[in-house]
Amino acid sequence: MKKFLLTVSALALTCASTVSTHAQDIRGDKTAGATKNALCIGCHGIQGYHIGFPEVHKVPKISGQSAGYIRAALHAYKAGQRKHPSMRTLAASLSDQDIADLAAYYEAGGNGVNVPATAAEGSVKAAELMAKGGCTSCHGANLSKPIDPTYPKIAGQYADYLYVALRSYKINDKPMIGRSHPVMAGIAKQFSDKEMKVLADHVASLPSEMQTVQRSRIK
Repeated sequence: MKKFLLTVSALALTCASTVSTHAQDIRGDKTAGATKNALCIGCHGIQGYHIGFPEVHKVPKISGQSAGYIRAALHAYKAGQRKHPSMRTLAASLSDQDIADLAAYYEAGGNGVNVPATAAEGSVKAAELMAKGGCTSCHGANLSKPIDPTYPKIAGQYADYLYVALRSYKINDKPMIGRSHPVMAGIAKQFSDKEMKVLADHVASLPSEMQTVQRSRIK
């Protein structure tokens, strides 16, 4: 496992460097981002909103998520490394500056929760799966302080979204679904669907800096 995690870390840093070279030079403006999120709030600005593709699940919380990860994710959708028709269409409509501004805006929208330095282990099974996946080695000891800004905070994210996201890393032969990421693909393939649900439920139960900010009523 240690050898595997070292390989994972090396691959992760390579991926992160690629994204950073492309995007980090552009400074995001959260004020500008607040004027560019009309398409985002249609899903991410509604408490409890569900979508039905590739299966029914809540859209993820993104307010309070790290700007580096939001940038990386949007660029991955734009490049087709993440296969999701609506997200790819949306990302394709954004310039690099738009992406940077939206990332800055959503990063600033956290809920102010003081997340403990170390996450609770949960059930024995959950602890075993966390150790097997080496989750804290990238996402931080509390799963809310990633070791690299392009990695996501995952503590407190919706369980059904986490489950769908994990499964997507195991899909590489479908034109409309799946995620191409060598690190997460290697980790996800270790788990059965049942184990992924246990892991997702545990991670979702942890304190989180993220939230879904309800959009203002349209007048």
